[in-house]
Amino acid sequence: MLILALFLAGPWAGLWIVKGTLTSSMTLDILPLTDPFLLLQTIVTGHWPELTGLIGVALVVGFYAVFGGRLYCSWVCPMNVVTDSANWLHRKLDLKKGWQPKKHTRYWVLAMTLLVAAGSGSLAYELVNPVTLLHRGLVFGMGFAWAAVLMVFLFDTFVSRHGWCGHLCPMGAVYGLLNTRSLLRVSAKNRDACDDCMDCFEVCPEIHVISPALRGKGDDTPLIVNRDCTSCGRCIDVCDLDVFSFTHRFDTQLIQPTSIEPGPRDPVTTKAMGGHK
Repeated sequence: MLILALFLAGPWAGLWIVKGTLTSSMTLDILPLTDPFLLLQTIVTGHWPELTGLIGVALVVGFYAVFGGRLYCSWVCPMNVVTDSANWLHRKLDLKKGWQPKKHTRYWVLAMTLLVAAGSGSLAYELVNPVTLLHRGLVFGMGFAWAAVLMVFLFDTFVSRHGWCGHLCPMGAVYGLLNTRSLLRVSAKNRDACDDCMDCFEVCPEIHVISPALRGKGDDTPLIVNRDCTSCGRCIDVCDLDVFSFTHRFDTQLIQPTSIEPGPRDPVTTKAMGGHK
């Protein structure tokens, strides 16, 4: 919300801190930022971006490569609000998980968007990219953007839980690639305290990333190192036994178990967090 407010401060209040959109912007008329997915599409069309665009991409890639590519998905992307709302409604209606595409589907979608850009010589996908349409619509006024946003909302609600962000979005695929060796990580360093309540699995948008760290034995790393992890911190928030925490990729220490067994879970807290006995 704060990042979105920086973009809206100009057209809404005349305070031009950031000009442009998430695809390409200029902060305080000094700092250029360019989306790497947009750059890839531009290059395959046969057009080479200007130096400002290349500097903007280098800054974005450098930041997310260090701190975590999919931070963009959970903390920056405006579609996250839409898909979170769809997930809330999905659970409120007590719907089944639905169709779940393969986890590599987003990379096939990424390849397809680049092939279309190369074949058409244009940024064809940007005409229907819900992330671009939503952000541009919020800044400059909504038009066709509503249709794209509504389609994603309905898809995540009635067809596939966490389907768009978790399996299809090509922008998420690009930022996932930047997540491979990032510094910021979530760690299940207190995994010996886990009582198998499954709360973390309930709230995680990428549930397959948790098990290797949480169910590991002995010297198995407690770090969630899968590049699909969005570092959203939901597992940290929901776990009342403090199993998870933010750390860096070189911190592989486990909290040593004590002889004192954890007490019974507070049923009020458990119910409030949507947990299970």
